Amino acid sequence: MTSTVACWVTLSFMRVFGIDCGTEITGFGVVDSDDQSRMPRLTCRAFGAIRLAKSKTMAQRLKQVYDELSAALELWRPDAVAVEEVFYSVNAKSALKLGQVRGVALLAAATLGLPLAEYAPLKIKSSVVGYGLAGKEQVQFMVARLLELPEPPSPPDAADALAIAICHIHTAQTLSLQETRG
Repeated sequence: MTSTVACWVTLSFMRVFGIDCGTEITGFGVVDSDDQSRMPRLTCRAFGAIRLAKSKTMAQRLKQVYDELSAALELWRPDAVAVEEVFYSVNAKSALKLGQVRGVALLAAATLGLPLAEYAPLKIKSSVVGYGLAGKEQVQFMVARLLELPEPPSPPDAADALAIAICHIHTAQTLSLQETRG
């Protein structure tokens, strides 16, 4: 005779700050997971975009990204920061500039002592849409559905940042469940 043991796991509250780095627009989003309530849910607290003027030097743009991300991180005080990993680009100059923006975003999180996670684009899309090659419109639509927003977040960079935060929450929940079962 086999017996079945029920395993109840209570996942804790988590606030994640997602960052979608870009050389023209860097999106950000803040998502809370509330697994203590009767119906676990994700809640969007904020999202937006840091628009970088092409007329400014690269150093000025990097400073703007650092200053604005640092201020937002201080304001929202997340439990973790999640960033998209570098993807390979055919254009080395574009990849280098994107890497500089990512470096500044990582520095802003590290300066505040915040835990940082990085996710591949395929993992983010799979986590949110269920398909790693989903288009921007699909990501925007699913982010709106998962966060119960009245309309898809705009610009797409902000929706991507929210998707990165959602991916981190899903990953953390999965790891937590695996630890309790293991």
